[in-house]
Amino acid sequence: MDQPAPPDPDPGPTASDPAPPESGTAFPPVFDGHNDLPWALRQGFGYSVEAAGLAEGQPRLHTDLPRLRAGGVLAQFWSVFVPSTLTPAEAVVATLEQIDCVRRLAADHPGTFELAVSAEDVRAAAGRGRIASLMGMEGGHSIAGSLAVLRMMRGLGVRYMTLTHNDDVPWACSATGAAAEAGADTGLSDFGRGVVAEMDRIGMIVDLSHVSERTMHDALDTARAPVLFSHSSCRAVCGHPRNVPDGVLERLPANGGVLMVTFVPKFVSEACRAHAWNVREERRRLGLPVGFHDVAPDEDPAAAAEFARWEAAHPAPEATVDDVVRHLEHAREAVGIRHVGLGGDFDGTPDLPAGMDGVAGCAPLLESLAGRGWSRAELEALCWGNALRVLEAADG
Repeated sequence: MDQPAPPDPDPGPTASDPAPPESGTAFPPVFDGHNDLPWALRQGFGYSVEAAGLAEGQPRLHTDLPRLRAGGVLAQFWSVFVPSTLTPAEAVVATLEQIDCVRRLAADHPGTFELAVSAEDVRAAAGRGRIASLMGMEGGHSIAGSLAVLRMMRGLGVRYMTLTHNDDVPWACSATGAAAEAGADTGLSDFGRGVVAEMDRIGMIVDLSHVSERTMHDALDTARAPVLFSHSSCRAVCGHPRNVPDGVLERLPANGGVLMVTFVPKFVSEACRAHAWNVREERRRLGLPVGFHDVAPDEDPAAAAEFARWEAAHPAPEATVDDVVRHLEHAREAVGIRHVGLGGDFDGTPDLPAGMDGVAGCAPLLESLAGRGWSRAELEALCWGNALRVLEAADG
């Protein structure tokens, strides 16, 4: 097979690129690609926005109002995630509950959050000093195989859909699904290509985080609008299958899409990836559940005790801000600054790199990048301009 051609030279940010609004910090404002606060509110607070106490600060979460301000976040894609283990009908209902949660979050904190469905809305909300709040579905199971449901979700304000979560859907393979693990990655079906085409038509951004490598290529072959990887990192730096290989990254300039580098330790640190794999294999050996976001059945007490002893003897390594920086610099080198963004996955992972205090952790990351010579224009593109450009392209 011929080697892919290198990406076209990237001109970088230009003087014609609009300047982002003021963030209240020394750095540009952040337009973050993925935050699982709605699911965390369901799991930890029974969907009670009031009980979460976000205005006062909430140490049980990665996300609260003081830390959003400290991190300079002025636009946020809230994930309206539901587990892929739900039945199709249950998934649609649960996704609607997640959408309702985002709407109530904005209604309960009107001085902080403002619902947004377009690039114009984002600019207007940020100009008023409010955090523009958009929604993204995390997994094609949320539409239950129905293009009509897809269209209705778009009508409710959902602006991107991740084609899969951790499991395959009937029309698309996941990076961590049964097909890819068995070496039988079939990518997108004809119906899956139809989903991508319909998303283009109705202005819903195609999100390729979580999907298998062939699904990435099939989607890029089909999509006419720029795509996002809302919360993925670089496989050349860390070999987790959730990360994006260089052969896919190199297609982003032609598509106009953006890789929004995530902060999940096992996606940014090879040591953390290896430890997570060992945890999974040990739990499998002991007959303990390994599913993600599943409600675990009653565990065998003896097996659980043995795993606790194993875990105490094998403490998890820590990822660092420098690990995230390596992914950002690799992506900038591979595809150019106009195709890189930030997608933290806050409240969707139990741990973050050392030194990252939840959503406030964007600030030390940007400080590190500035210290390594990233220009103000590059930081503005990374934090704000690139994500807004993809959204604007989908607005039509």
